[in-house]
Amino acid sequence: MAGGTVLIADDDSAIRTVLNQAFARAGYAPRATGNAATLWRWVAQGEGDVVITDVVMPDENAFDLIPRIKKLRPDLPIIVMSAQNTLMTALSAAEKGAFEYLPKPFDLSQIVSVVGRALAEPGRRKERPAPETDSEELPLIGRSPAMQEIYRVLARLTRTDLTVMITGESGTGKELVARVLHDYAKRRNGPFVAINMAAIPRELIESELFGHEKGAFTGAQARTEGRFQQAEGGTLFLDEIGDMPMEAQTRLLRVLQEGEYTTVGGRTPIKTDVRIIAATHRELKTQIQQGLFREDLYYRLNVVPLRLPPLRERLEDIGDLVRHFLRQAAKAGLGHKAIETAAIERLKRYHWPGNVRELENMVRRLAALHPEDTLTADIVEAELAEAVPPPTVETGKTPKELSEMVERYLAGHFAGYGRELPPPGLYDRVLQHVERPLLMAALAATRGNQIRAAALLGLNRNTLRKKIRDLDIQVFRTPAT
Repeated sequence: MAGGTVLIADDDSAIRTVLNQAFARAGYAPRATGNAATLWRWVAQGEGDVVITDVVMPDENAFDLIPRIKKLRPDLPIIVMSAQNTLMTALSAAEKGAFEYLPKPFDLSQIVSVVGRALAEPGRRKERPAPETDSEELPLIGRSPAMQEIYRVLARLTRTDLTVMITGESGTGKELVARVLHDYAKRRNGPFVAINMAAIPRELIESELFGHEKGAFTGAQARTEGRFQQAEGGTLFLDEIGDMPMEAQTRLLRVLQEGEYTTVGGRTPIKTDVRIIAATHRELKTQIQQGLFREDLYYRLNVVPLRLPPLRERLEDIGDLVRHFLRQAAKAGLGHKAIETAAIERLKRYHWPGNVRELENMVRRLAALHPEDTLTADIVEAELAEAVPPPTVETGKTPKELSEMVERYLAGHFAGYGRELPPPGLYDRVLQHVERPLLMAALAATRGNQIRAAALLGLNRNTLRKKIRDLDIQVFRTPAT
């Protein structure tokens, strides 16, 4: 028997019945009500060991009730469930002091497990003021299961100062997530400073990050502060961290270890207090193997990993995203437009290699170029016909060209060694150079069918799947013509 009384508040009688049965089977003593007034009476009388409440109830919103409960019984864990599955719901639940937020529909075993954790760790959530945000201007959009999990993780992370590593393909919204981690956390009143490693010349990155003294290098005519100094007391977002040169990686590692840095050309250590959020679309573990990224720095940055799903893994969000972008287009003076359901369905059948960024650009283009009040499926079809198709092979190599590429690669490695062999590890280096385009060529030839591609390559299907995952190969199923 698990033990403990679970107070349940939800105006849906079916949900109350299901939760009653689930917790009774798990050994708890459930009590259920359909209104906030009864829940408050039970809590005020000292009943219950944990509360499960819906957000919207007939007589009161749970977000108004939770602060009163926390003031009266600060150690009583509260679990919030809601069909309003937005980022702001998750953040508001966390900021009001809820132990956990669960979107509807939920898995019964999951909610029973959460109650078990809540009873084991009571009173660990503290209330903070909730931000005021227009529901139509949410920083992140989507109700898919993949996005719900992102919201839950973000709600937890806003209570911490932990370093976060955001990974995901280009266009998935990594900087938006970094902004959420800043804007809804305790450093929200400090600066948010972003720097893109891929956009800065390698020789200037250290100066950009740490600043430089007058005369530190040619052209340094005055002392200049770096991004760490600009972000003091706030958040520093290091975008495309995989493009950071090794020299800068070493200096960044020291900052993370020691909490201080020196400017380029300077000698006096400067203490720093910033939260680091890093992001990359690259596979850093592969870069570590190739000697391009420091393993110790990776583990310093990867305290909390957060993977953003590509748009093709959350196609059910396309409707909400399109309507959001159309509202933004209207505010930009491009006219108020609607979109047909059939047009949304057509967008869901596209592969979206550019992810949400590509969708946003397409919606803006449609709003600007089409005078119609409603975007139809035919309009969308014509636009998609103009979209650049995904490459069939990343390198565009035929088998003969791949063979010649290997020969040139080997010749380059042996050049200059005379009778001596080049450094060890040649097999792995050749394999890394050739394997990815070879697998992509097989997948392209079989139109993304992994079973046929594995047979073509003479590989076990599970082996192929592992290689696809390890090499970060994007697979697109193409219909036969």
